[in-house]
Amino acid sequence: KFSLSSEQKADLDKALQLVKERGLQFAEILREDFPLPSLRETRQGILDELRKGRGFAVLQGFPTEEYEYEDLDKLYWGLCTHLGIGVTQNCEAGLIHYITDGELRPQDGARQLGKPRPVGLHVDLADCVTFFCVRQAPDDPPSLVASSMTVYNEILRQHPEYLPRLYEGFVWNRIETYPDEPPFSNFKVPAYSTADGIVTCRFHPGWIRGGMKKAELELSDEETEIFDFIAATAAANSFAFPLHKGDIAFFNNYTVFHGRAGHEPIEEEAQKRVLLRIWMDLPDIRPFADEGSVRYGAVRHGKMGWTAADLLAGKHHTPHRRR
Repeated sequence: KFSLSSEQKADLDKALQLVKERGLQFAEILREDFPLPSLRETRQGILDELRKGRGFAVLQGFPTEEYEYEDLDKLYWGLCTHLGIGVTQNCEAGLIHYITDGELRPQDGARQLGKPRPVGLHVDLADCVTFFCVRQAPDDPPSLVASSMTVYNEILRQHPEYLPRLYEGFVWNRIETYPDEPPFSNFKVPAYSTADGIVTCRFHPGWIRGGMKKAELELSDEETEIFDFIAATAAANSFAFPLHKGDIAFFNNYTVFHGRAGHEPIEEEAQKRVLLRIWMDLPDIRPFADEGSVRYGAVRHGKMGWTAADLLAGKHHTPHRRR
């Protein structure tokens, strides 16, 4: 857990004023445009926790009250340029996704995000996902995190016979693909894999089931048993924590699952829960058994997985390059 000091908040505001003076939109902001000298140690601490530690971190005290959403986008994006490289995360080619069921929600793509119902433990598709809480629901639902490495160890201990199927992997769903891209991955993404003695998890039952449906495949009884064991083990070993206004949570999608409890429906727009989400590639995140399938196989399709530089160059209007 990390907390912003008054000096660090002042540096954030100074950096914001610099990019506003230059008329930069948030997607145009590079690390050198957004100097944060007082956050160097905090930045490194977050990266160390993500790469080599627990796989998740929370930064507290990020400013919210004094800024409009346009400025919050710039502040949040500017901070993240010091950690990794933001990539698009929906069929709108959005670099910042508003998670809410209110007026700010994306109009296309995953519109189920932000609904009051609980969100099961899962991974997102980039190296790291981060959530910035601008307004929490009045009943303050806890967020959840669980180690996918703990799940792996329990598979080793209780059901090592599951491992060959998990190493083999599964096809994954794709959304809003270009005409010459298949609607599901035409290769299997390993659910667990190892490289240089380091284990990586790439498991999301929803994306897998969606891909199998499009491929006209069905889960076998053994595969269903494996999926159920992973879900139950993750839930049994999950950790609940509050995510309050001004908190930013970071998750390594290769080592932890994340989710949240449900909350009561909110009718009044001014009270609705609002989180901002950024997906990032993180330099030197870990070695991969096969970077093309494990790291990029799930996210590089359609308008997903493009960097801000790609967007500004118009590259997202054509399919991703394939090896």
